[in-house]
Amino acid sequence: MCRHLAYLGPPIALADLLFTAPHGLVHQSWAPRDMRGGGTINADGFGVGWYPGSAKPVRYRQPHPIWSDESLAELAASIVTGAAVAAVRSASVGMPVTTGASAPFAERNWLFSHNGLVADWPESMSDLAEQLPVRDLLTLDAATDAALLWALVRHRLRGGAGLDAALAATVADVLRVAPGSRLNLLLTDGRQLAATTRGHSLWWRRVPGGVLVASEPLDEDESWTPVPEGSLVYGTSSGVAVKDLGAA
Repeated sequence: MCRHLAYLGPPIALADLLFTAPHGLVHQSWAPRDMRGGGTINADGFGVGWYPGSAKPVRYRQPHPIWSDESLAELAASIVTGAAVAAVRSASVGMPVTTGASAPFAERNWLFSHNGLVADWPESMSDLAEQLPVRDLLTLDAATDAALLWALVRHRLRGGAGLDAALAATVADVLRVAPGSRLNLLLTDGRQLAATTRGHSLWWRRVPGGVLVASEPLDEDESWTPVPEGSLVYGTSSGVAVKDLGAA
């Protein structure tokens, strides 16, 4: 399936996350180490979102493999940010390969990514979809499970839910109607981040003044810690907490 990461901390170049690290996201796109649930490479699009000194993030997304993008390396080397989300995509069978289908998804100051698959899509999600405003359904970024998951999470965020609560409640709802779904969700507002593990790998590492989470470690640093299956990790510049999704 997909690979994604999020960073919060002192400003760094995007290239450090994508290219410079020995197992950065570009390397993970064609040589992943832990692709559970199917897939061998992540060639169906990519996206990067970052915060340019303001609350509203900027995104660069494309529907082609990240390693084939002629502009990204130069762009990533020139951008320095204290918060970022990036993802490479391995599309599920039958889902479109378009720019709009690539994470991160965005609204206001939020960036969101999904690594996984909703079981029995799309039939399983009809009841949950009916709970959303019609306009949200008509304006989905793409006809994909990830885009609908983002709409469900975003609806809770708009209602005032915290990042961790919005993810935990969405995972619980989806597992109720679509058991067996793989739901590694990732969300940030540029000041805090939250991520879930349900069916795929996720690791975290403290950095000076911040935190880095990723589907796979970006290097051989021994401080990388795996997030247990069925857990939620929440991080800010001051610390990291990992808890069971059922208790989130």
